[in-house]
Amino acid sequence: MQHAWATVPYDQWTSDLQSICGNFNPKAMESGKAVTGAARRIDVCGMEFAHVSNDLDRVHRDWDDIRRDANEHLFLIMQLEGSCGLEHVGLQAVLDVGDCILVDSTRPTTFHFGGQFSNHLSLHLPRQIMYAESPIDFDIARKLEALDPMAMMLRALVAKIMSNSASDAASANLRYLMFNATRQAFVSNGDAMSALNDSASRRLEMVDILIDRHLTESDLSAKWLATRIGVSIRTLQQDFQGIGMTCTTVIRDKRLRLVREKIAQIKDQRSPRTIAEVAYSAGFNDISYFNRSFKDLFDCAPTDLLRPVTSTAQ
Repeated sequence: MQHAWATVPYDQWTSDLQSICGNFNPKAMESGKAVTGAARRIDVCGMEFAHVSNDLDRVHRDWDDIRRDANEHLFLIMQLEGSCGLEHVGLQAVLDVGDCILVDSTRPTTFHFGGQFSNHLSLHLPRQIMYAESPIDFDIARKLEALDPMAMMLRALVAKIMSNSASDAASANLRYLMFNATRQAFVSNGDAMSALNDSASRRLEMVDILIDRHLTESDLSAKWLATRIGVSIRTLQQDFQGIGMTCTTVIRDKRLRLVREKIAQIKDQRSPRTIAEVAYSAGFNDISYFNRSFKDLFDCAPTDLLRPVTSTAQ
């Protein structure tokens, strides 16, 4: 099938990728060399996919790229053709045809292609909802081999989703099923947490996981996190200072992103839930503070997200 792919100018391929997946930085084998393949978005069944193919050297995403992106996702990646190497959260994997893996958009990532053609599908899962509504812990950066029954199940679900239309009455149920199936497929065996050591960057990775898993709990705080990972609160604060943030800000912003995703669900599902109810369920206990913080982060009021999209909107 490789012969069917056209050649795309490097700048166009890069722009297409970044418009779908956020700030990723491609590196060609030769500077400015055209790319065989494409990066295109697929919207189906109320879910967003990225279909990415290329023959680049590598594609990288670092902390600066992450800070520039407003959206956070978990990318469920399925390798369709060729193979690629992947570095993520200190782990390495080689993806062959049929393999599946979860990648977190809030962590640095490098895909290695070495100039060989690679073609994969990436399902963009809403990160905060995946963690906040999960009754189980699940791992990122753990590969499922192609013949693993869980990988086969995920591929079958994606095939079913691809055959449905957004207007199909079963679309909402399929989305819910896809979220839960992904969590179950990558259910944690504890290795990811135990693999983390006590360096500052590793501590922050551990803290990030704990925040995601306990985001809506009222006890979540810098003091609670410091106790859980066995360091003083001063050490934890210094770790966050090293990346130019505070623990409190990170928790607040993650809760705000969770609320934004839930407001989108309210709109899509025409749910009777109020924004205040959603804010309280996400861990906020002061609506005035929540409204101010939301506007500061997203440059709009929460209620703006419930308004119909006008015909002039892009």
